Amino acid sequence: MKKNYLMSNVLWRAAATVAVMGITTTVATATEPCGGFGECKVLIEINTTDGDIGFHFLVDGDDLVKVEGKNPEGKKFFKADAKKELREQFFTETFVESAEPLCTEELAEKEGEDFFVTLEEFLERWSPGTYTFKGKADEGEKPEGETVLTHKLPAAPTGLMFDDEDAVISWAAGVDLGECATDAELYDLVMDGVLPLHPKYVPVDAWEVVFEPDVEAEDDASPEELAAAEALGKLKFTIRVAGDIAMKEVTVPAEYLASLPFNTPAKIEIGAIGADDNATFTELVGVCANEMGDGCEEEEDGGDDDDVD
Repeated sequence: MKKNYLMSNVLWRAAATVAVMGITTTVATATEPCGGFGECKVLIEINTTDGDIGFHFLVDGDDLVKVEGKNPEGKKFFKADAKKELREQFFTETFVESAEPLCTEELAEKEGEDFFVTLEEFLERWSPGTYTFKGKADEGEKPEGETVLTHKLPAAPTGLMFDDEDAVISWAAGVDLGECATDAELYDLVMDGVLPLHPKYVPVDAWEVVFEPDVEAEDDASPEELAAAEALGKLKFTIRVAGDIAMKEVTVPAEYLASLPFNTPAKIEIGAIGADDNATFTELVGVCANEMGDGCEEEEDGGDDDDVD
């Protein structure tokens, strides 16, 4: 969860420099082409720091007016129809993220949430196997395609560090799923047939590294401050590197850091991406970009500072 910062000097200087910096190397693990579609894929994504888990899917085609998806049992889990203006112009890519409930009851109680789904419950809900997509295009074509969901989940990256002097992000391969399951719990899930393979033995095809500002304007901020906070939040550096790199580290470009104001609170996410696109992410918060003076220390509300006689 993001902290609230009132950083008028930072936000105003950032408002004029909105540029998203992304450097990516695509790992072609989606189904391409996907039958009559250009691409389709289904995947599981876990934030192992926050302890939430979601199901994501994508299907891409030309001049579509309808798309539906079916699970391995042949049951429809999604349907979209173009209406009005969209029916006249059609659509192409459909990308959907499910809600991402917390993965343990303890986390839900801690966050005051009622909605949680354990890892075992989630895997039972989203069965492994072939997911089928069907569509209808503007001139009556009916593309079909299929892609496979597996329960091979890469272990969560660990040991995240940021060397601000050299602007280097480093990490190590992990052995568990963070807040969602310990090493021992994962062995139990494998023994019970819930998981096909312990996550620490699932190969990582790519590591995804994201460096981004972690700021919000305060609740009573002006529209200008809200806009400036949103602008600053869009300044992201993203890169994917091969999963078998010997030195698990990435240097954040000086050009990107120079686009951020002094003392910008930031966070880092490292994702382990498997061959089937399943991904597990770990976060490092409390990073201070371009630190100067007192750094990114949050101003605490100390109440009335007047002396009491």
